[in-house]
Amino acid sequence: MRPKSEVQIEAAKPVGRIGVMVGGRPEMVDVQYGFAEGLGRAVEKTWDVARMSLHAMGQMLTGEMSIRSLNGPFTIADYAGKSAALGFVQFVSFLALISVSLGVLNLLPLPVLDGGHLMYYLWEGITGRPVPDRWWEALQRAGIALLLAMMSIAFYNDILHILG
Repeated sequence: MRPKSEVQIEAAKPVGRIGVMVGGRPEMVDVQYGFAEGLGRAVEKTWDVARMSLHAMGQMLTGEMSIRSLNGPFTIADYAGKSAALGFVQFVSFLALISVSLGVLNLLPLPVLDGGHLMYYLWEGITGRPVPDRWWEALQRAGIALLLAMMSIAFYNDILHILG
């Protein structure tokens, strides 16, 4: 049997592949868990993804990770298509990763996000009175500015990715 050759375009550069592997094709094994164990593993995996997302955000803030790692909707759509091409399970796993990451982002204590509203409720619970209007307006503006900056960076990175 002759190896099948193909040429793929990756990042606007042709990449040749001859379709051979060292050793045999890896054996795939289906694993099934009962409800309780499956639920426990799902919670564990969700926690791992949330922790990884927070760790990556922390590294971006400290400069350990480049903000070029921040991707926008075009890159996410591109990876969604690539994961869908790999199969249903990979696509659903990618969607779960994105969902958990967005959930973590939404729970950050930024004033315009749900995490910010939880902080307002915490303030009101501790002090017995709502956040002063002047503070609330200033915090909302700061939160919007921060989110706009993050979205701008993500779109900029997407445009760079598209243009090569």
